[in-house]
Amino acid sequence: MENDYSILIGGKAGQGSKKAALVIAKLFKKIGYNTFVYNDYQSLVRGGHNFSQIRASKKKTLTHAEGVDFLLALDQNTVDKHRDKLNEDGLIIYDSDNIEVERENAVAISFNEIAEKLEGSLMGNTAIASVFFKLLDVGYELAREIIEEEFENKVEDNLKTAKLSFEQVDSLFEVQRFEEDESLLLTGNETLSLGALRAGLDFYIAYPMTPATGILNYLAENKEEFGIGVAQLENEVGVINAAVGAAYAGARTMIGTSGGGFALMTEGLSLAAQSEIPLLIVESQRTGPASGVPTYTEQADLSFVLSAGHGDITKFVAAPGDAEEAFLWSGKLLNLSWKYQTPSVLLIDKEISESSFDFDPEMLEKIEKEKPKLWNGEEDYNRYKDEGDGVSPLAFPGQKAVVKSNSYEHDEFGLTVEDREKVEEMQDKRKRKFEKMRKEVSNLEAVKSYGDEDSKKAIIAWGSTKGAAKEAASQLGFKLIQPILLEPFPERQMREALEGAKKKALVEVNQSAQ
Repeated sequence: MENDYSILIGGKAGQGSKKAALVIAKLFKKIGYNTFVYNDYQSLVRGGHNFSQIRASKKKTLTHAEGVDFLLALDQNTVDKHRDKLNEDGLIIYDSDNIEVERENAVAISFNEIAEKLEGSLMGNTAIASVFFKLLDVGYELAREIIEEEFENKVEDNLKTAKLSFEQVDSLFEVQRFEEDESLLLTGNETLSLGALRAGLDFYIAYPMTPATGILNYLAENKEEFGIGVAQLENEVGVINAAVGAAYAGARTMIGTSGGGFALMTEGLSLAAQSEIPLLIVESQRTGPASGVPTYTEQADLSFVLSAGHGDITKFVAAPGDAEEAFLWSGKLLNLSWKYQTPSVLLIDKEISESSFDFDPEMLEKIEKEKPKLWNGEEDYNRYKDEGDGVSPLAFPGQKAVVKSNSYEHDEFGLTVEDREKVEEMQDKRKRKFEKMRKEVSNLEAVKSYGDEDSKKAIIAWGSTKGAAKEAASQLGFKLIQPILLEPFPERQMREALEGAKKKALVEVNQSAQ
């Protein structure tokens, strides 16, 4: 595809390949390209093999490419593992002092030679990225601008490395430039955080678990600017119980985890549903079962999340397919949780959590905080008052009301009950609430369609498979159908989207076709 570039940079953990990938992606944005960055790493602090794939294209893209145009190698392992991905005219850029390459279409640079001329430290990731920029005939001033923006530490060492690296090679060709792309380059973890903030997030609680840890890091780093509370607790059981308490007190609360942590949270999920406490849970999937392959993506928690919680519980489950949808649906789910006083689950995966996507800043205006049904402060307060639609008015401790919250079955006031009629009344009340939630689904864009609307062949994909499936549908002339809201399931919208499709292929990243 014209003006569509695929770059892979790799090395050992600690060599900075991920940072270099971000610098490369941001430079392409400066010259008018849409970008996507996929990061792959092993569960090791040092050693192992890390690599990132950058896609730079004039068309908006949500996935990396299969083939590679440029392979930037910081170690021998990168060449050995990825040279078979190189396109026919693909180019390898490598450190000739430490790496051997048997390929004519390659550019050798000497890290030792650069290091000898430096007064400071050699930054290998900056060196190889800078050589790549020179080969593309990107001027040093633009590279300098990116480096100054992206490196908080050792800026001068990185600039000296870049300057000397530019002198190592001559330009090979000139990449076409366009007007600078104004979108932001953000991970899904960052955009979903912004969506929740737009919907009024007050408090984020988590125990670190890849790949959701980035949410905790991002919000903790910026908590003063955002004006929110952030807490890391001792385990996931503590996290969800603290979150239930915070929401009971009136704080819009979000928590984040992966499959193993969510397993520990399921009792708390049922507690939130029974006590009708609003709560947003981010479940970012990784490969399981158990510890599985902790730094790799999978979509195998779907059945678990849909069935999570014991008894008849009400909840929303949404599975966005990219970073912009993660922003929208984290905000929507936080609002919906408070509107219907029920837990919600945002189901994503490592691909969305940790990849970097283009994000249109105008998206920020699409989410705002919505008011829930509140107690008027005048009549006697019953926490679980039945007003016909299953949704009771909310009051919080500190107001002139006794606010009962109960994990046991209860009456309207919140007192424990066991007689059949009272139990049935409350179960019917929550059922009416769930039916209202079903009707709410019809007002939301819960299913999206792309590609040829008239095609009799359809690909169905949910979550992060959207990116690859969308490109495949476009190339094959198929329709792509993407369900986003999975509970309550948007049956009418799904039937309408499937109309006319005689052959259907469901694409998802799990073994059992959930």
